[in-house]
Amino acid sequence: MAYKSILTVVTSAERAELAVAGAAAQALAHDAHLDILALGVDRTQVGYSYVGSGAVILQAALDRAEQDARETEEAVRQAIAAQAPTLRWSLESAVTQLGALTDLVAQRARFADLVVLPRPYGLGLGAEQEAVVEAALFEGQAPVLVLPESGAGRAATPRRVILAWNQGAEAMTAIRKALPLLQSADQVNIAVIDPPQHGPERSDPGGMLCQMLVRHGVRAEVSVLARTLQRISDVLARHVRDSNADLLVMGAYGHSRFREAILGGATRNMLEQAEVPVLMAH
Repeated sequence: MAYKSILTVVTSAERAELAVAGAAAQALAHDAHLDILALGVDRTQVGYSYVGSGAVILQAALDRAEQDARETEEAVRQAIAAQAPTLRWSLESAVTQLGALTDLVAQRARFADLVVLPRPYGLGLGAEQEAVVEAALFEGQAPVLVLPESGAGRAATPRRVILAWNQGAEAMTAIRKALPLLQSADQVNIAVIDPPQHGPERSDPGGMLCQMLVRHGVRAEVSVLARTLQRISDVLARHVRDSNADLLVMGAYGHSRFREAILGGATRNMLEQAEVPVLMAH
């Protein structure tokens, strides 16, 4: 599979440059088309209000969201102007309430080979940032490349890649979706942390996965790591730093929230501390 349709979603003018630059780098590297969705988000949670004030509050929130959408679209166009003229791209703007954001993003993500988004955690970031990531992953069923504030460009042509392997379906899905990046990398390291003594891979942890990847032309090797820190995410983050990796590939795990899902603790911990781009899939 090749990446031919790449999507990014921009929810604020301040993050337009990071989102567009990272997504454009992927589109140019894979000769893909870049779709950009610029959103103005109505964050109003209608609850208690004085009699007669509800309509005023709703209209003010809608006006603010429409203004945000216009500012975000303008910031996206400025970021696009800084990219290579050979980039193929399209831009769509929309206004949505926070509660309806999931369906809108998921519908676009279903038709993308890869979704590229800024990291959803940090000072001053609203709930819509994480909602976009969750919508693309869980509802849109798309692989999502999450970019840190620094080092985002390394994911376009990663030379050293770490695969977080725990024999789970989510991890395998992420690895399959990452194949276009893995095949062009110089080194792919399959990281197995504290493998079970009585599991199906007890005699050769990561061996079957390594064999599969090598048959796809991937330069793969296996590292079995001891769980020397309390959290697996900490062990994995240290291994990424020690390996000077350009990209981390891992499964995205969630917890049920009615019919949707939210990022599980280990996945969130990894994203919060990741210093390199992270490709996830569910």
